[in-house]
Parts: sequence; structure tokens; C-alpha cells
Amino acid sequence: MTKVLIVEDSRSFAALVAKRVRLELGYEAHVAHTLSEAVEFIGQGTQYLAALLDLYLPDAPNGECVDLALTYGIPAIVFTAELSDSSRESFWHRHIVDYVFKDAEENVDYVVRLLRRLKINPGIKILVVDDSRSYRHAVTRLLAAHRYQVLEAQSGEEALAVLEQHPDTRLALVDYSMPGMDGFVLTREMRRRFGKDMLSIIGVSAVGGARLSAKFIKSGANDYLNKPFLVEEFYTRITQNLEMLEHIALVRDMAERDYLTRVYNRRYFFSAGQQLHALLTRRSQPITVAMLDIDHFKQINDTLGHEAGDAVLCQMAEILSSRFRVSDIVARLGGEEFCVLASELTADQARLLFEELRACFEATPVLFDGESVQYTVSIGLCSAPGLSLDEMLREADRMLYRSKSSGRNCVTTCGLED
Repeated sequence: MTKVLIVEDSRSFAALVAKRVRLELGYEAHVAHTLSEAVEFIGQGTQYLAALLDLYLPDAPNGECVDLALTYGIPAIVFTAELSDSSRESFWHRHIVDYVFKDAEENVDYVVRLLRRLKINPGIKILVVDDSRSYRHAVTRLLAAHRYQVLEAQSGEEALAVLEQHPDTRLALVDYSMPGMDGFVLTREMRRRFGKDMLSIIGVSAVGGARLSAKFIKSGANDYLNKPFLVEEFYTRITQNLEMLEHIALVRDMAERDYLTRVYNRRYFFSAGQQLHALLTRRSQPITVAMLDIDHFKQINDTLGHEAGDAVLCQMAEILSSRFRVSDIVARLGGEEFCVLASELTADQARLLFEELRACFEATPVLFDGESVQYTVSIGLCSAPGLSLDEMLREADRMLYRSKSSGRNCVTTCGLED
């Protein structure tokens, strides 16, 4: 379980933060009220996601607990009632994650969001593009404090090569003034390869001001930063741009995924399926379309209730998803009916695979409310070449009807002879 260390001499405030961390994030909270107690917790070798640290403790009145956490490589978030400009700059130079004032409960909301980000940030890649090695090093240290994966490039050409190797990069910081390809040209090239729903680009420059900012935005950037920038502004813009990508991904997910089983829905299948079918056809690769239907599903709902039926649907979707690649499409078309569009399977391989799946469904009952719910699945396959997707679906549906007519719990395949 993810663990967070809270070092705070106010017992009521520590209890509030610990409760929010446990209930909203599901993290384990270890609470210390003094520096000596914090030393004991850290000395046990526990791996902490972060430490939430009161700046002024009875036995550590000068922020010694911050030094303690940073010495052990624990990301530090500072709690304080007040903070001078000089202290703020000192903490940023020591690469804390952030500081939070203890003057409102809304700030605890911010801490919860910050901890959630620290958990997911190691899976996020950020590319820093600048011909200045010292600048790249400084920015990398800032990003590392928030646990991001950082990639570097010293030119536009190198940046495009890095993106080719890491297409899952989510944000790029692009300097304007570089030899060869400048920041505008690089931004346009990046945008040709990645839409704004896949990659955020923040333009950066020490010259030009608002005019340069506008040109960056027109070239395809999402945002702009002037050098030198405030550390707080830097982190705020990074987070804001990543959250925008995450919101877009969430909306897309809601539009494309079945709300219950989390496999793709009917709309996505017919949209992406047509594209995948066309691609496989151009490459002369074998295509398989399968229609799957749970036998006597209404009886499960009527006898055990719709929640039991939902549990069966979810398990079936999970088994299907585990057997196919990301490049294949597994979808719930509606009710108890699923469809699979798979590539690179010969007709014999497809029949063998779906026969194994049929047997797996039969041998894997769903445990629901203390009962074992047995179910079987009828399957229709089409692996005939030269057909459109709609024609393959009709043939697979016809084979599914044959499976139902033949007693259910079986696989029927069509070929050219059908």
C-alpha cells in the first residue's frame, strides 16, 4: 500500500489530513508530531510516496524536518502558517515538491490532489528541448522533484528522434532559440505528428514577450513560459497542461468504453473497426471477426438478479481482454453480445483460440454473493478473406445463430465454402 508520512505538531490538523489521505486516496498515513518521532518512522526503512511536513516543530523550529526528508530522498511538501520570501526561495532551491499554507481546508484539498499526482507522475514522460545543458539540467531537477520521467534533447532534430522512440511522451518544453530548427519549426513538426489530445507543448523563451507567445500558440503550442520563470508558475503550468490531456482522455474513454465492462462500446467498434479492417486489408493480413453471446443470459438475470448478470458480463469481458492484443478490438455491442476483431490469425488458429475461450468460460464460474454462477457462451466466427467488415459481421452473426441452433456452448466457423 502507498504510504505517506505526516509530521505535524497540531494533532487536530494532522488527524484531518490523515483522514483525507486514507479516505480519498486509500493511502496509509503515518503520523508523527515531533522530529524525533519522524526519525523513528523513517529509520524503519519504510518507502514513502511523500512527507507532509510542518515547518515549525517543538524540537525542530527551523525546518529541520525538511532536511530530514530530503536526505532520505522523500519528496517533501511543507505545511506552514507563514513563509517569508527568502524562506520560500530557500525551499525551492532544495527542490521541495511544494508548500501549503494551513489557513483553509481548501488547501488540504490541494494536498490531496498533489499526492494523487505524485502517485501517477512516474508514468508520465516530459521532454525538455534546449541547447543549453545547464538549463536542461535545472529543469530536469525541477521535474524530478515531482517524480516525472524526464527526456532531454539539445536540438529540434534530436527532439523529433526522441519522440519517435517515445511516442507516449505527454508534454514537451520547447525553447525558441536553438541552432538549426528553432522552436516554432519544431512545434509545427511535433504538431504534424501528435494532436493536442496526445501531446502538450509549452514554448519557452527569454526574449520576445507576448509577441513570441502568440507566435508559439499559432504554431501549435498549448502554452508559453518566459525565462526566467517562477518555480510555482512552472509547476502550475505543467500540471494544468497534463490535467487538460487527462480530461480529454477521460471524455474519450467515456465516449468509447462500455460503462459496465470497460471494453469498447458499439460506437467505437464500428468507427475504429472500419479503419483497422481497411489497414489489414491493404497489408493482406488475415482478419477474424467473432460474435459471442452468453447462453440463457435472461435466466441468470431472472433467477439471481441483474447484479449477478453484470458480474458475468464483467468477467467475460476481462477474460476476452486478457486474450487479445491492444491492436485488436474487443467490444460489447449490447446486452450479452460481444464482438472481437482480431488480426494475424489463420482460420485454424482462430477456431482453436475461440474454442479455448469457450472452454475457459464454461470452466470459470463467477463467484457472486457466495454462489458459483455457471455460464456458457456460443460463438460465431468469420475468417473468410475479401469481405468487407459489414459482410464479415453478418457471416459471424449467421455462424452464431448456427451455434445457438446446434445446442449452444459451441463455436461455428464460416469459410468461403459457406
